[in-house]
This record gives sequence, C-alpha cells and structure tokens, in this order.
Amino acid sequence: MAEPTVNETDTVSFGERLAASQHFSDLFREGMTLVEETASYLDGPGRQESKKLERGASLAYATESMRLTTRLMQLASWLLLHRAVKEGEMSLAQASKEKAKVKLAGHEPGEEQNVKIVPERLRLLINRSKALQGSVRRLDATMHAPVDPTQIAPGNPVERQLGLLKAAFEHDA
Repeated sequence: MAEPTVNETDTVSFGERLAASQHFSDLFREGMTLVEETASYLDGPGRQESKKLERGASLAYATESMRLTTRLMQLASWLLLHRAVKEGEMSLAQASKEKAKVKLAGHEPGEEQNVKIVPERLRLLINRSKALQGSVRRLDATMHAPVDPTQIAPGNPVERQLGLLKAAFEHDA
C-alpha cells in the first residue's frame, strides 16, 4: 500500500492547535484575571483615588480608565472567541470572521502624558493591559496568518508552520 502524499492528507491547523495550547490557556487566565482586578480597582479604591485628584489629573483618570476598560473588553472578546475554538464550539474560520469586530489596535495618541499623571495603581493596570494586548496581537498574527500557497514547499508540511511563525514575529515589528 502506498504512503499518502501531502496533498492527500489533512494538514494540521496551526491556529487551532495554538488555541488549544497551554500558552493560550495561560494567556486566557491572565486576561480574565486582569479584567477582574481592573473592575475591582475602578469600582473601589480607584473611585476614591479619583475624587482626590486635581481637575487635569481627574480628566486624565477618566480618559485613561475608559481606554483601559475598552481595551480590556476587546481583549476579553478575543480571548473568549478563541476559547470557543479551543473547546470545539466554533472553528478557527468562524472565529476569524467574528474577530473582525474586535479591535486589537496598538498605541492611542496622546495617552502617554495622561498616563504619567494618573494614580500608580491605574498606571500599573494600564501597563499590564498593554503587555497583554501585545501578547494577544502576536498570538492573533500567528493564528490567523494568511497562507501563501506559493511559499509552501511540496512534500514539506513543516514549511507552512515555519512560515506562520516567521509571519507572527515580522508582523509585530
């Protein structure tokens, strides 16, 4: 009996494997923990701290806390979509369509000056959320990297996976 060729076998979806990885599980846990910590801070100590701020700092606090919650909602949406992939509730292709609604944008203009004058705890939450956002953006680029069939060497199924890894690291630069 002849061995099946690469074209006759199903290729492994790197994105779906990545969604089912321990790395994704750790990232999911980190993201959801950050959402909870942020909500707790903003509803408690953060509210008290904001009342003590001068007008300019108070406006910066309001602006940055809104940006922070928006960023975290987007990240949580992305994480929940990909958890659904991990749990078999949807395919990676379905998640790709839905993730078009999720904005994983990077830097917002003018925020650096604001971040410098908000309370330390809010600043730490903002920095953690940006680090999480960077991790999610890199993972997203890897999981959803477009496949260029001309770049896949016939008979070498590993080449596509290497291309996806390369695209992930080049995309974030």
